[in-house]
Amino acid sequence: MSDIGEIKMDNINNSLSMETVVQWFLGKAKIENVQNITPKKLQKLMYYAYAWGLVFLNETQEELNNKLFEAEFQAWVHGPVIPKIYSQYRNFGYSPIALQDASMPKISDDVALDVLNQVWDVYSQYDANQLESLTHDEAPWRNARFGVTPLETSRTPLLDSDMFNYYGEQMAK
Repeated sequence: MSDIGEIKMDNINNSLSMETVVQWFLGKAKIENVQNITPKKLQKLMYYAYAWGLVFLNETQEELNNKLFEAEFQAWVHGPVIPKIYSQYRNFGYSPIALQDASMPKISDDVALDVLNQVWDVYSQYDANQLESLTHDEAPWRNARFGVTPLETSRTPLLDSDMFNYYGEQMAK
């Protein structure tokens, strides 16, 4: 799944806030009338934005200082999760998030906007279960879940270096 194209390597001016990225995805869904943004799908879009951001904003795994936004993804049963975002949207369960109040935040950094748009273009076509399946087939989540049974709770963080290496290799294919 490396349909994400090259982005001009540049340091992002400042990383975005996690909430700005959440609001961007919800605003984009509202604008494009995409009604299937469940909490699980939002988590996976956030994950892919973060992971691809690591690839496009950094030169090597030794210095992964440039991030689209600050977050730690944990290797939960249903894929990578940011616990704070889970708590914020958990009341929607498996239902789509209400978009009536969603608005698109202004993002002035062209590189950040390019990452978000490419992630949206590639991954928004999938539903939450398909995105979960994708993450389960990919090394960063599998590595963090090593030694854990399929339904066992885990709070193990996914490593930025695993994401950088895995998605960087996918881009080269």
